Amino acid sequence: MVAVQPSQQYSGDIAAALLAHYDVHARTLPWRAMPGAPAPDPYRVWLSEVMLQQTTVAAVIPYFQAFTSRWPDFAALASAEDADVMAAWAGLGYYSRARNLLKCARTVAADHGGQLPPSAAALALLPGIGPYTAAAIAAIAFGERAIVVDANVERVASRLFAITTPMPAAKPAIRDAVDGIAPADRPGDFAQAMMDLGAGICSPRAPQCLICPLSAHCMARAQGIAEELPRKAPKKAKPERRGTAYWIERQGIEGREIWLVRRPPHGMLGGMRALPDDRWSARADGDSQPPFTARWSLAPGSVVHVFTHFRLTLSIAVTASPVAPDIAGDGEWWPVNSLDSAGLPTLFSKASSLAARATQTIIEE
Repeated sequence: MVAVQPSQQYSGDIAAALLAHYDVHARTLPWRAMPGAPAPDPYRVWLSEVMLQQTTVAAVIPYFQAFTSRWPDFAALASAEDADVMAAWAGLGYYSRARNLLKCARTVAADHGGQLPPSAAALALLPGIGPYTAAAIAAIAFGERAIVVDANVERVASRLFAITTPMPAAKPAIRDAVDGIAPADRPGDFAQAMMDLGAGICSPRAPQCLICPLSAHCMARAQGIAEELPRKAPKKAKPERRGTAYWIERQGIEGREIWLVRRPPHGMLGGMRALPDDRWSARADGDSQPPFTARWSLAPGSVVHVFTHFRLTLSIAVTASPVAPDIAGDGEWWPVNSLDSAGLPTLFSKASSLAARATQTIIEE
């Protein structure tokens, strides 16, 4: 279905109703300037938008606060050590975002005097900034009339204009629909108001149409199909992969220690500390070959982790044989009681928790 193009007056009615609701009900978020306040710091807008890619607001808030406290501007972040940033990012997932975050900060510091360029077109040329993120920053931080469409906005627009084409084929029609109602005045507030509406009232299930500021304009509500939209094409099953991680333990001077390696700088979980593994990937299972010959015992259970393109089941093999670092490969011994400070990605954090619980029993046997 082609999106309905509203008249200028109708478009203005929708924008006015939405902004009036936003003025009263805007969410208070640490990166946001509330209605009527001066524009927010572009650095904070950029950082939040990168963190929010495929991640919930609730998950992002503590990371955002920690990052801005430690690295309050582009210059500070640009001079940070890669390992420190990757460790601080651990748990947010999609680690290529963290690598691009550093690349972007360094580009802004080196080529733009530490300030983001103010247009969506220029922003989209920076590392890690795609069309959506560029539009969001341009609208929210610089007041450009840029068309901002995230998953929440897709849901609002598909219902508002009863766009029944399944996703992702509906995306062009949805963008055209949003373009038809986006005002030249207060574009940042409008974008955030659409996001807030989708995150709260216009929820995926049981939308609260009775209190929605746009209910009088909503075509899907009038047709009784609001909860059905946006329609989605059937999902393809994710490939299943299997691998093994290796928990190598010794008794150090101050207690139990395990061997952690640094993953290659590029690729999946690049640059992160991790347990050694058997070279599993998105394309193939691991080879089940441990890093060296020892008495290995499998910890009970396994860790299941879902990546964007595949699902991994990871077993954990444990040894307490004394090992020299040159045998185990390039890495470092890390105290078991301070693993929280190692910045392990979620997969290996879960694997370490499982191994730590099982190791003492295995060793005693």
